[in-house]
Amino acid sequence: MNNVNLKQWMLLIAPAISLLFLFVDIKPGDPIVTRTAAVAILMALWWVTEAVPLAVTALLPIVLFPTLGIMNGKDVAPIYFNHIIFLFIGGFLIALAMEKWDLHKRIALVIMLKFKMDAQSILLGFMITTAFLSMWISNTATTMMMVPIAMAVLSQLEQNFDKSKVMKYSIALFLGIAYSASIGGIATIVGTPPNLSFTRIFAILFPESPEITFANWFFFASPISVIFLVIVWGLLTKVFFRKAMKLEIDGDIFKNQYKKLGPISFEEKVVLIDFLILIFLWLFRKEIPIGNFTIPGWSNLFEYSNYINDGTVGITMAVILFMIPSKNGKNSRILEWKTASKLPWNIVLLFGGGFALASGFKESGLTIWIGSQLGGIESIHPVIIVMVICTLITFLTELTSNTATAEMLLPILGGLAIAIHMNPLFLMIPATLSCSFAFMLPVATPPNAIIFGTGKLKISDMSKVGIWINLIGIGIITAAVSLFGKYIFNIDLSHLPDWVK
Repeated sequence: MNNVNLKQWMLLIAPAISLLFLFVDIKPGDPIVTRTAAVAILMALWWVTEAVPLAVTALLPIVLFPTLGIMNGKDVAPIYFNHIIFLFIGGFLIALAMEKWDLHKRIALVIMLKFKMDAQSILLGFMITTAFLSMWISNTATTMMMVPIAMAVLSQLEQNFDKSKVMKYSIALFLGIAYSASIGGIATIVGTPPNLSFTRIFAILFPESPEITFANWFFFASPISVIFLVIVWGLLTKVFFRKAMKLEIDGDIFKNQYKKLGPISFEEKVVLIDFLILIFLWLFRKEIPIGNFTIPGWSNLFEYSNYINDGTVGITMAVILFMIPSKNGKNSRILEWKTASKLPWNIVLLFGGGFALASGFKESGLTIWIGSQLGGIESIHPVIIVMVICTLITFLTELTSNTATAEMLLPILGGLAIAIHMNPLFLMIPATLSCSFAFMLPVATPPNAIIFGTGKLKISDMSKVGIWINLIGIGIITAAVSLFGKYIFNIDLSHLPDWVK
């Protein structure tokens, strides 16, 4: 059965399965639990198969939760817009401003010019550049921008070196770009959608829990990103394509592309300053404890400091760009609605659907019920549980949307954590990271699909490298949350925290 036929069949099969499930009383005396599970099954099947667009499936709670008596429609609707959504919108608007004025391209070329012109160094340069940009702007946009630059490098090599060597190097280069786009994205909350999904779903399930801020996520995830990036670069250069690395590259390729950009414009300077201020404000909004010393947060300068969140900061810095006049055209501004309208509203709706589903899980008691069914694994060592979760999610994400995967499974993991008396962060954080660590197939992530579309590599090239990188990623995530994640997020595995209710 091909993919098109599967989608068509699932339009009918998924609702039928969901409807039949309504007649299975999974928790006697509490039909709301069964109804919520039925909605979750329908959404999961449609999300996995994409029988309808992901954003359309995300709208189902607005229709089904009130109809089935799970939640009041007035309570469901506001869940679709919250501070995490505005954090995403604010960050994305500034990313769009960077793209509008080609600032992201200038940053990329400046970084590339800092590296030696041998094949290994250039590969590392491409990977560092892609990873850095993917921390702040869409990994899809980053990959799309880096591919033409890589093509120019390969074109020059093909004129001077053996074609077979260049072909192997091209595989390494394109894989490096795709993989580093995903690896860089995990470093910040705004870098990839699953991170944002996690922060909000966690807050919905455990409203008394400490806030997951931009800063504490960055201090946890950025070391993982750096370490994993170096390992992947080493694998590509030392193991898989080492024979193709003895190539010298003409540095004029990058110099000429940089010259075409011309002198840095007023608009680029404004966006760059705005971007740097944004990062500073995100990182230092709240206190940062370092041993016995604490860096004070700037939000304490305000009387109602607790009212300010990362979404507030993101929207503030984006709005400023709408106010500053541009010197490039009459009556134009640094950022205009024509550019802002490119916001991926489908992702916004997808977020909202996941948040609504998580709320349904909590309100109905389905989270606790699922956890109780899995409570038997309490005797298994926590590290092994984490490793199994990372493995299952990593390989599931090879075939499904990483955001949809996060939104389906994170509420379940929250319930599991309660059932086995474990801090939910110890399960939910590694699961979130695993949603972005799929490296085997073109359908796994947009960067993988883009580099496969260049025609420079085959699925077998990606899968034979990707499976090892998947496995290494599972090990790194498990080790990271076990070794230093516990300290950054104050995770004590000996008992449930007070905020779990």
